[in-house]
Amino acid sequence: MQSIKQIAKEVINAVMPITVVVIILQMTLMKVPLETLLQFLVGVLLVSSGLILFLLGVQLGLLPMGEQMGEALAKTGKLWVIVIFGFILGLVAAIAEPNIRILAVQLDFVSEGAIPKNLLIYSIALGVAFSVGLAMLRLVLKLPLTRILIIGYALIFCLALAAPPKYFPISFDAGGMTTGPLLIPFILSLGVGVASALRGSDATSEGFGLVGLAYIGPVLAVLLLGVIYG
Repeated sequence: MQSIKQIAKEVINAVMPITVVVIILQMTLMKVPLETLLQFLVGVLLVSSGLILFLLGVQLGLLPMGEQMGEALAKTGKLWVIVIFGFILGLVAAIAEPNIRILAVQLDFVSEGAIPKNLLIYSIALGVAFSVGLAMLRLVLKLPLTRILIIGYALIFCLALAAPPKYFPISFDAGGMTTGPLLIPFILSLGVGVASALRGSDATSEGFGLVGLAYIGPVLAVLLLGVIYG
């Protein structure tokens, strides 16, 4: 496990470049009010503190728990248990993902309520749940990832032809929002846990690829939403 000092160093290295660029722009081009700049600096401090605590929480809790749950599911030896619980875990993790909620709030504001916030959140969450359940099925049945991805993206572009054009960019943003700080560590560790329990530590690399599948589900879900409500 990484120490707090190492995590803090990583966060500072990640946040510092954008902070420096904003300060340089403020001194040369932007000239925003001093109050706004001070709010930005306070925000940077709060974000940095939050990221340090969050990453520490991921190291202490999410990763070990995800792996243990994956191993426990795989040891049941029942395909339906692994797939159903993968679906449920993907659903609840997606609902808790802050990136998805940010997208839903912004879209609700821009569309003036035309696309309800909660409807979008639960649609994306169901898409993620479908993807995680499919990923569990792939791990158990040893299905080729490339074939699943090809079929998934073929379905995306077929649905894109049927859905209203405004849903196309929203759907791909929805897919990107699922690659957030809460969802990804959990489902990656879950996949690694399932793969290691099924085929041993030498095959834990098979637990990867879940992020690619997690991206496809929300895109399909939002496009379906467009076909139904568009």
